Amino acid sequence: MKVPALIRERPESQTRHASRLMQPASVPTVDQVMVEERAASFGKRSLKTSAKLAGLKMTVAMCDLTTLEGKDTPGKVAYLCRKALQPIDAKYEVPSCAAVCVYPNMVKYARQFLGENSPVNIAAVATGFPSGQFPRPTKLAEVRRAVADGADEIDMVIDRCAFLAGDHAKVFDEIAATKEACGPAHLKVILETGELVTYDNVRLASEIAMQAGGDFIKTSTGKVSPAATMPVTLVMLEAIRDYFFATGIRIGMKPAGGIRTSKQALAYLVMVKETLGDDWLTPELFRFGASTLVNDVLMQIVKNGEGNYQGSDYFSLP
Repeated sequence: MKVPALIRERPESQTRHASRLMQPASVPTVDQVMVEERAASFGKRSLKTSAKLAGLKMTVAMCDLTTLEGKDTPGKVAYLCRKALQPIDAKYEVPSCAAVCVYPNMVKYARQFLGENSPVNIAAVATGFPSGQFPRPTKLAEVRRAVADGADEIDMVIDRCAFLAGDHAKVFDEIAATKEACGPAHLKVILETGELVTYDNVRLASEIAMQAGGDFIKTSTGKVSPAATMPVTLVMLEAIRDYFFATGIRIGMKPAGGIRTSKQALAYLVMVKETLGDDWLTPELFRFGASTLVNDVLMQIVKNGEGNYQGSDYFSLP
């Protein structure tokens, strides 16, 4: 498994004890007006020529191609893996995508296709995705099985019921237990921000997820609206920044759902750079969970090289 070089090992005492959990009163409140105005400003930036092309290729390298449907088959997973390995003709010098994201039952098929030491990671959604309303032993068994089948990353969903009821220690304990069940795999913690209602809740849930051992925090499952938004992502990026200043530990970020165009993706990259800096402009610390985004970005890359747009029929479906 590829281990992100920028993620520092956590002390065991930091990731396993709910008694160390920061209390809600000590988590900063969010200025809604400031967050929304600042997030809107990133969408007004313009990248040109070589900077735009570099940003587009970076976006592809940060994408987790995803299929999470009841009709998923081994063949569909293999097709997704093939696209992730080589998104477009090699002459355009576009990197592989960061990962494919599938249900736990599909992990073994992705591993069979990708083999070992692939540049593309395998991520599995687990812990009762997307609701999170499964008993904890079932959730942890699902995680262990996915890792045993070859998952490099686990995308878990938090128990929003417990969080909204104020049982933050339960949320913390479940994330910590899931991190332990992951073994060598990296853990992305999905907050499902569309169900958390307020920016203050998003900020607090981000803090809990990082303290409990999450390697990434992720906005959404993609099954709830609204999914990723720029203001919500900015709140989470600022939580990551403050956590880094306090601990020296770099946590990754993954906005997921609703990001469909290259223009939107480039705005997110500008926001990451200006909030966290260049260290986070890498697939090891920033991902897009947006399969439909990839083809729009590839169309822009081809336009940059050929001088005209190709029709969408010239690109394989994500």
